[in-house]
Amino acid sequence: MTKKDFTIQTFSSGGKGGQHQNTTDSGVRLIHNDSGARGESRNHKSQYANKKAALKRLTNSIKFRRWINMRVHEVTHGKSLEEAVNDSMIPENLKIEVRYKKKWKEI
Repeated sequence: MTKKDFTIQTFSSGGKGGQHQNTTDSGVRLIHNDSGARGESRNHKSQYANKKAALKRLTNSIKFRRWINMRVHEVTHGKSLEEAVNDSMIPENLKIEVRYKKKWKEI
C-alpha cells in the first residue's frame, strides 16, 4: 500500500487551544479508497501525530481488516473469496446426510 491508496483530509480540530488551534489544520481524516475504511484524529497538536493516530484507527477498524483478509485470500489462492465459495458449491462437491433412527445416512 502506498499513500495513493488513501484520501487524506485535514481540518481545524477546534476545542481547547484557542486561536492557534482554530487557524491550523491539525485534525486528520484518512480514508482507504478500496475498502472505504476511515480513521480520524484530532487529539494532538501536531498534524503528524494526528496522521499517525488516524492510521492506527483505520488499520484497527473491522472494515479494513475484512478487506485485508479478502486481499490476502486473493493473493494466496489466485481467486477471490466469492469465487472460491461458488466453486465449492457445485453439486459434485455437496454431500447431504440425513439422520434416521439415530444413524446418519448419506443421500
